[in-house]
This record gives sequence, structure tokens and C-alpha cells, in this order.
Amino acid sequence: MDEGSELIQPQDQSFWAALPDVCLRHVFWWLGDRDRSRAALVCKKWNQMMYSADLWRYRTITFSGRPSRVHASEFKSALWYVKKFGRYLECLEIKFLNPYNAVLTKKFQITMRGLLSSLGRSNNRLKKLSIQHLELDRLVWRNSIRNSLIKSLSFFLKKMGKYLVSLSLKGARLTVEQGCQVLNSLSYLRNESTASDLNIEDYFSHHLTVYSSPQFNKTMATFHNLAFLTLNYNCISDELLENLADNNASTLRTMNIKCHIHDPHGQVIWGMSWAKLARQASNLKVNFFFERVMKYERLVRILLQEIPIRSISLRSCYFSDPDWSMRPTLTDLLPTFRHTLQKLTFEFNNNHESLDEELHLLILSCRRLFYFKIWAFLDVKFVERILKSQEEGQCALRTFKVRIYTNRYETNEEDRTLREIHRKYRDLIDSGINYFVITYPML
Repeated sequence: MDEGSELIQPQDQSFWAALPDVCLRHVFWWLGDRDRSRAALVCKKWNQMMYSADLWRYRTITFSGRPSRVHASEFKSALWYVKKFGRYLECLEIKFLNPYNAVLTKKFQITMRGLLSSLGRSNNRLKKLSIQHLELDRLVWRNSIRNSLIKSLSFFLKKMGKYLVSLSLKGARLTVEQGCQVLNSLSYLRNESTASDLNIEDYFSHHLTVYSSPQFNKTMATFHNLAFLTLNYNCISDELLENLADNNASTLRTMNIKCHIHDPHGQVIWGMSWAKLARQASNLKVNFFFERVMKYERLVRILLQEIPIRSISLRSCYFSDPDWSMRPTLTDLLPTFRHTLQKLTFEFNNNHESLDEELHLLILSCRRLFYFKIWAFLDVKFVERILKSQEEGQCALRTFKVRIYTNRYETNEEDRTLREIHRKYRDLIDSGINYFVITYPML
């Protein structure tokens, strides 16, 4: 060590020693676990900062579903974290990405058993829990492993349910009996759950007619404080809507409903059931997400005029069917909700029909619409027509995103036209529109 560094070192030490706690905490916030552990060895003050509750309130734990030496330590580090800092946790998100085989699912189940057990003993702060995309109906989950995981999760929720405000089990894909067992744990010994945010999208396996299950409706009747509810349309029934109106009318704000082609969605729902819920939950807004459910005959049975719909997403997922036409949906069905619609998202493989005029008129009719996104076969002039209507005050879009499908690899001509349109309406776009338009060869 040279003479200059020896002179500077005491000044550096005094500077770091005098660093305010708020600044030091901010430095620690940006460090990973390994770097935090190393920094905690510097001095007593830094060691104390390591155990600051603010650093450990939010956590995302990701487990890879693929066998790899790189990811081998994930299971041990997750347990280490929960045992050491789990008492500070307020929001926990757990992800298990596409498990490859039964060995990994078994390892995950054992890790989760230890993690949830340790968390249940040390924590009374947890407000938000998210365990998503487990896909427990896949063959890699043997019955014994699946049942053990459900048992551990149910036991944990029985103990921690009184603290939880938000629970997401999206993509668990359980049977009705298993799913209700887990949800009932939230109201253990209290007969009602106080959770305000519940996400059970794809919570049940595909093809299940959950709406006809008395057990599910009885379980949902235990929720008395829901503000946000996300679920599949195969869970919707008159009984469920009745329960929501009776038990959650003063709190319910948002319902997100997904309808997938593989989920049963032929049940009959009375408009009066939706009308009662909308009347009693006066602040309710409903968002629909359709995947490959595109035919007018199906949509018109679901999208009843009594529903206070805020947004609709229609996605064909690149599938094309010459037997269906979007024209009656755009001209007859969706304008029914022109007074409440604020967001529209479309993904059409409409190579067999032109929809430019119908889409333009739909945008003009929905006076509250501020978000419009579409992937479809369109003429590039459609973009100019919308921007011209925006300039004239006929619509008030704040987000305008378009992917124009073409049947050619070369899109130079379309791209040149889009650049000219952008130059022409540059001032309008720069005034505050989230604008994104591209061409996309669809071959």
C-alpha cells in the first residue's frame, strides 16, 4: 500500500461512518442477497442495517423447473431467506417455471413445506401472497406430491388467512374439491374471509363446470370484503352473483373475467342477476378477456347489456376460422356498451374480411374510450382516419397501438405510408398519445 492511499483511507472511513441511515438503507436496497451479506461484515452499523425491515418487506422467489447446476441453489437460498428474514415479509411472490419432471416437483414440494412452515411460525405481517402457474393437473405432479403441497398450503392459509389482504393462486389448475379446500382455509374458525383481492384465474382445471358446483358457491359465500375478483367465466353463475351482491356490495370494485375456448361457457346467466349486482355494487367495473371465443352467437350470450363493462379483450391467438365473422360483434354487440367502455383490445386473424370501417365507427361511438389496441389485417389508412378523428375531437384516445398484418414479406410501401402519417400528425401524437404502429408479415 502506498503513502497516498494510507492518507486517504481514514477520510473514506469517516465518510462512510457518517453516511445517514436513509442513504445507507438506499444503498442496501439495490444490493443482492450475497452482496448484502458481505456488506454486513464491514462494521456493526452495516450489520444492523442488514436487518432493517424495509429491505425485506417485498420478495419474489423464482424456482426454475429445469434441472441445472446453475439453479440448484435456488431451493436452499429460498429457505435461508425465509428463516433469516421471513418475519419482515409483507408481500411474497413465488414462481415455479414449467417443472420438467417429478424429481423437481418433489423438491419444490419439500421446499415449500419448509418455507411455509417457517413463515407461519415467524411472520404476522404478510398481507399479499402470490403463487402462480403451478399447473397441478400436469403429469409431472404425482398424486402424493400434489396432495402434500395442497396440505401444506391449506395449513399455512388457516394460520395466516386472518392477515392476508391479497391472494393470487392463478394457474393452480385444481379440481373443484381441492380448490375449495384451499380457499376455505382462509376463513378457518371465522366462517368468513376478510381478503379484499382474490385471483383465481385458471385456478381450476380446464373443462370443469365450476358454475354448477354447490361447494364452490358455498366457499365463495365466505368472502365478505372483496374489492378485486379475478376468475374464469366457467365459475360464473346466478348463485355466485347473488352471493357477491349480498356479501360484497359495499366493497366490490373490479371483476376480471377470462373466457377460454376450452372452458365450459354455455351456462345461462340471467340479466337480472347482473343488474342486481350492478345496482348494489354501484362502483363495480367488469373487464372481460376472451381467448378464441370469437363467434357472435357465443359472445352475445355472455356480454349481457346489464353488465357494467369497462374493458373487453378479444384474442383469436392467430387461429383463423372462415365460419366466423367479427362484423356483427363490432356493429351490433359492442356498441351496446358505448357508455361504459374505456378499453378495447383486439387480436384478429381476419384475412377473410375487412373490418376497417366497423372498427372506426366503434371507436367514434365509445365516447369514454381512452385505450385501443389491435392486431389485425388492416389498411394503413385506418391509422390516419383514427388520428384525423382524434384531431377533430371525435374521440379521445390516450393509447393507440396497432399491428397491421400483411400477406407479404416486403412491407416497404406500408412502412413509408406510416412514416408519412406520423410526420403529418406528429404534433398530435407528441401532445400525449401513447402511439405505437407497425406492420407485421403474417405468413
